[in-house]
Amino acid sequence: MSLQILREERARIAAQMQEIANKAAKDWDAGTDPAAYDKAVNDLDAVDMRIKAQIKSDEILAENGAGIAERADQLAHDKGKPALSQFARWLRQGDSAISAAEWTTIRNTMSTTTTTEGGYTVQTSVAQTVIDLLRAYGGMRQAANVIMTGMGNTIQFPTSDGTSETGEIIGQNTTATSADVVFGAVTVPVYKFSSKIVAIPLELLQDSMVDVESFVNKRLATRIGRIQNTKFTLGSGVSEPNGLVTAASVGVTLPVGNTLTFTYDGIMDLIHSVDPAYRAMSPKFMMSDQGLKAVRKIKDAQSRPLFVPGYDATAGGAPNSAPDTIAGYGVVINQDFAVPGVSAKSMAFGAFGEYLIRDVMEFTLFRFTDSAYTKLGQVGFLAWARSGSNLLDTTAVKLLVNSAT
Repeated sequence: MSLQILREERARIAAQMQEIANKAAKDWDAGTDPAAYDKAVNDLDAVDMRIKAQIKSDEILAENGAGIAERADQLAHDKGKPALSQFARWLRQGDSAISAAEWTTIRNTMSTTTTTEGGYTVQTSVAQTVIDLLRAYGGMRQAANVIMTGMGNTIQFPTSDGTSETGEIIGQNTTATSADVVFGAVTVPVYKFSSKIVAIPLELLQDSMVDVESFVNKRLATRIGRIQNTKFTLGSGVSEPNGLVTAASVGVTLPVGNTLTFTYDGIMDLIHSVDPAYRAMSPKFMMSDQGLKAVRKIKDAQSRPLFVPGYDATAGGAPNSAPDTIAGYGVVINQDFAVPGVSAKSMAFGAFGEYLIRDVMEFTLFRFTDSAYTKLGQVGFLAWARSGSNLLDTTAVKLLVNSAT
């Protein structure tokens, strides 16, 4: 069965689950609907396993040479864009393969003072591809507010908490009370991230049938994306970004007996620990996949599920989709979040747009062809990225903590 058919089947099952879960309380059949929902959950899990197996099978076939024609077609399509075509040639053959005129097309910054290292290039289309790939690792870039600055100097963002401020009623000829606004500042310094060096065999670079751009970009983006997501989530704020879990305050601690589980009441308390002003700013939940697994088992007193899976499908020629939700709010999976455990900060809820990720210019890619690589028949690639992050308002996101016992 094709991957597309499996995904369509998943969308159909998820839509069915949405329909069951969204029934009004008066229409909910506590005898029939929970059983139908649980069957759909099992069907969905089975389809998900088949999708993962199919994706893995396709990857193995690609690695063994099958599907090369399709990859070549994609490469030919990319070569319709001059900059990408020239960049691919640079990856395979180095500086000598690119003319002076072509360099002006593919570079924003260029250095050739060390010829054995091949200089470096920052190419807009490729840089954007890497940034897009970074979003796939972890969830922080997906949920946070991401900006780009031209320089890496520390920036202070002004803050002011006015949630406790009110006006007043006064009588005639009475002087108004003074209540100045208090401002603060949150700093967002940047740090240098390395992909570590990727060594690629000459055979791969010389094979024009292989999409080298995608190979290099994905490998470098994977490494930088993972380390950045870890630091954006758990960073201490000392010589590294101030992570979300470090910066946010605790909204609820679960009662004794919930070291490995969540409770319906605990999740409701977490939602309402966030000020309504932030609950109006498209708030979401964030947790690990194991955390989501625990939430999927929670039902209310009428056996209605708290978690409803999303789907992406087309009905009647018009887009028809819905995201995963918990109690009606969106869900972001972040594998750097702790799994439910003793005193674990295993879930967050709030307006993640108040968490700022700051990138400085674009990523930088180096190509190494010195003797250390040449004698092994390899070419080395290394990417650098400069980024920082911080939670601008610590009341915008709250954490759920599992019990200690």
